[in-house]
Amino acid sequence: MLRILSVLFVSLGVCLLMSFQPEKPAPKTPNIVLFFIDDLGYGDLSVNGALGYKTPNLDKMAAEGTRFTNFMAAQAVCSASRAALLTGCYPNRVGISGALGPSSPVGLNPKEETIAEIVKAQGYATGIFGKWHLGSEEEFLPLQQGFDEYFGVPYSHDMWPLHPWQERAKYPPLHWIDGNKPGKEIKNLEDASELTPTITEHAVAFIKKNKNKPFFMYVPHPLPHVPLAASAKFRGKSERGIFGDVLMELDWSVGEIMKELKAQGLDQNTLVIFTSDNGPWLNYGDHAGSSGGFREGKGTSFEGGQREPCIMRWPGVVSAGRVSNKLLSTIDILPTIAKLTGAKLPKEKIDGIDFSALLKGDDTQKPRENFLYYYRKNSLEAVRKGDWKLVFAHPGRTYEGSLPGKNGQPGPSPEDHAFPKALYNLARDPGERYDVIEQNPEIVSELEKIAEAAREDLGDDLQQKQGKNVRAAGIAKK
Repeated sequence: MLRILSVLFVSLGVCLLMSFQPEKPAPKTPNIVLFFIDDLGYGDLSVNGALGYKTPNLDKMAAEGTRFTNFMAAQAVCSASRAALLTGCYPNRVGISGALGPSSPVGLNPKEETIAEIVKAQGYATGIFGKWHLGSEEEFLPLQQGFDEYFGVPYSHDMWPLHPWQERAKYPPLHWIDGNKPGKEIKNLEDASELTPTITEHAVAFIKKNKNKPFFMYVPHPLPHVPLAASAKFRGKSERGIFGDVLMELDWSVGEIMKELKAQGLDQNTLVIFTSDNGPWLNYGDHAGSSGGFREGKGTSFEGGQREPCIMRWPGVVSAGRVSNKLLSTIDILPTIAKLTGAKLPKEKIDGIDFSALLKGDDTQKPRENFLYYYRKNSLEAVRKGDWKLVFAHPGRTYEGSLPGKNGQPGPSPEDHAFPKALYNLARDPGERYDVIEQNPEIVSELEKIAEAAREDLGDDLQQKQGKNVRAAGIAKK
């Protein structure tokens, strides 16, 4: 009897102990580190075949994460591409086009909701270190767009008095911006050689400062946009000249930031995304990168202009050593981050699609079926569905048929080349060389329907059509 009572008391004690165990903490939402490199081509990482230098930290990131090989920038030019990334919209939906100059009164409308704003509402610290290029007036700077901290340059660092073209006379001095205030002037290439290390230093400090709370850190490095400059530590180290030196230093920067995440115990709960704003500026020759065999480059709606390297890493969540060829775009990053962090989507219409299930390894998910290739102010130059891409007749930039420049001086890149209407199958012809429009009238018809819906929604300057659902950019008050 005593033995039975003893067993009962022990059992009761275990039950009571179990009932008073503290609940398991809710899973943490991840920190987000988003690298957005300037003018980096698909072929500019050694994991994608770069020659003359190595990018070991990015190769390691690819081995520990997933490499996306069908990842599209929303548009092949600086400001438009950045507006799309941060808002989850095609840039023409939010009224941003081209590359905004220092004297432009235009900026990303403060009414638009950015990634920084939606995660900040979830208690995230937010910081940007690098190139902004979404309006240089104070009312458009990052602190007015959801970021707690900003240190970087307001626009491309070729928009300065040393510009090699005739525009040099119209460019004001280029300064670092700290928060909302101009800081030290970047006067020459020696000063520009500090771009990558200085940005890296600020990014590492941000991680240390915010190690005990969730954070979103945006690192839009200004290089390898020309003019190229590498610090003394990397100058002359590659077999590819100054371009290779710059890429080696950018790879070092990624490594330093990854090292700090690990040192602070944040490595396992941080989603790191690495991609580029557009393809290489090919007419700069030995100072330009590689499109990896895709057609054309920056400033064009061919794959060389918009197909970007993309690596994502989150240990234990994102599969290691995986390659995905599912169609995705920079506009899909905002809704995916919203899903992962529990943030609310922007109130206004966006174009991005949540691919968090695919990111976590569900290869049955095919989040994006279609993609629109807009360029210039609002010209629909091509549409895609699956592997089929229909290019519409349009005038545009071409690098073909002209010798590239050397030593930092650009070669010609005519802007008025007449591209004919054509159909390409990107699975069999990723270089867009073989027009199969005559053999596939049913595919053309299907893609034309997608284009018509896009023209109704967003407009199309090539057909003088106004979109019904576009919003205005911000215009400076003064």
